[in-house]
Amino acid sequence: MNWRQRLGAFIGGFDAGQQHRRLRGFQATRAHVNALIAASGPDITARARWLVRNNGYAANAVESWAANTVGDGIKPISKLADAARKEELQRLWLAWTDEADAEGLTDFYGLQRRAAREVFLAGEVFVRIRPRRVEDGLTVPLQLQMLPSEMLPLHETGVARNGNAIRQGIEFDRIGRRVAYHFFRRHPGDSTDPVMSGEIVRVPASEVIHVIDPVEGGQLRGVSKLAPAIVKLFLLDQYDDAELDRKKVAAMYAMFVTSPAPENPLAPLDDEEMPAGVEISPGQIVRLDPGEDVTVGQPADSGATYEPFQYRTLLQISAALGIPYPYLANDMVKGNFSNSRLALIEFRRRVSAWQHSVMVYQLCRPVYARWLDLAVLSGALALPGYEAERPRMLAADWLPTKWDWVDPLKDANAEIAQIEAGLKSRTQAIAERGYDAEQVDREIAAERERERALGLDFRRPGSPAQGVQALPAEGDGAEPNNETDDAEDRPRPDEDQA
Repeated sequence: MNWRQRLGAFIGGFDAGQQHRRLRGFQATRAHVNALIAASGPDITARARWLVRNNGYAANAVESWAANTVGDGIKPISKLADAARKEELQRLWLAWTDEADAEGLTDFYGLQRRAAREVFLAGEVFVRIRPRRVEDGLTVPLQLQMLPSEMLPLHETGVARNGNAIRQGIEFDRIGRRVAYHFFRRHPGDSTDPVMSGEIVRVPASEVIHVIDPVEGGQLRGVSKLAPAIVKLFLLDQYDDAELDRKKVAAMYAMFVTSPAPENPLAPLDDEEMPAGVEISPGQIVRLDPGEDVTVGQPADSGATYEPFQYRTLLQISAALGIPYPYLANDMVKGNFSNSRLALIEFRRRVSAWQHSVMVYQLCRPVYARWLDLAVLSGALALPGYEAERPRMLAADWLPTKWDWVDPLKDANAEIAQIEAGLKSRTQAIAERGYDAEQVDREIAAERERERALGLDFRRPGSPAQGVQALPAEGDGAEPNNETDDAEDRPRPDEDQA
């Protein structure tokens, strides 16, 4: 016992710091998280990927995380005051999103989803910014290349030729700023591409986006979100396989025939004396030779403990992953509406925090800034005074996909009540649903104009401007009727249904 332990035992106070019998086997490491990742990071990532490929719960968890954090995409709405220039910018951005992926497999919002999956799986992902030539024919000469965590070697640690420190593949200058990343040119585990295997290339930090959700101060590389649940997921998978095999053996209905010992046990049996299997059919009476007995194999049953054991284990895995139990197990039976809604509210608070502090801050904003710079420089977008007012012109709201509720009518009514009471604006309500208020208003105005021209009105009774009249056809000589139709005389869908 060292002097700290003796002093702790003498002073007392915190049980968690004592060395008594209950905690004698609890030897926690004092190594920094960077040292732990360097030692165990590759194994944790490999096991997490194996589980997602082979375990249904792990695969469901990562897909649920990606669907809730990104969904259809976290989309920007520019804050430019000039409505015409804003609309032009939004159109150009929408056209470029289809060209964003350097591999050509998805759009920019698909890259967001892949990034969310990778951060859940490996704790991090790298996005390399690839400027293109104007003659490449892109809307804006820019594409993005996604690189998995394994592409940046954890063992790459030392001193660069320029005197900078390299730690776990990341190069730092003398004041601790990231200046470069030392990537493998090819994935070290891809045996189908052996060309230049093991070769490392230095990429400036200005061309790399490192998406990571660090859990400790000073952390350089990411840790899989599956790490706290890997052991339980693997052991539960083995237990389920063993239980399935036990049920299969029990369903085979194995029978064993016990015969009396022969007079000479060493004498070989004739062919006709060899024991044959007993085949039975429903209602059959089987006669055995004198002295023979039949027993049926009965493997031990897990009884009523299987379901509660699995449920409790999955609850622990759910807590470790931060995924609600219904999302992890696809089991919607065990929770009522109120409990499920409370769990969703807590989950969505965590998701919202992750969306804005990780996905938007680390990935979306840097990509948008580089895209707008190249759009102006290439002449694809005209923004006078961009260099002088760049921060203002870069301002944008990033809107995630709206949440869906089980009972949307109640939520809509509650939102209407908040707007009417002045507790929130229509702009805020529309933004929370993932849309641009100005664009929605333009679409509503266009629809109202079309309804007025055709003499239609699809609004509920009591809504503003119920009276709508048809415009006369061109050239018929008729003058428009300025009288408003009586809303009570017009047939309504509600009355027809009643």
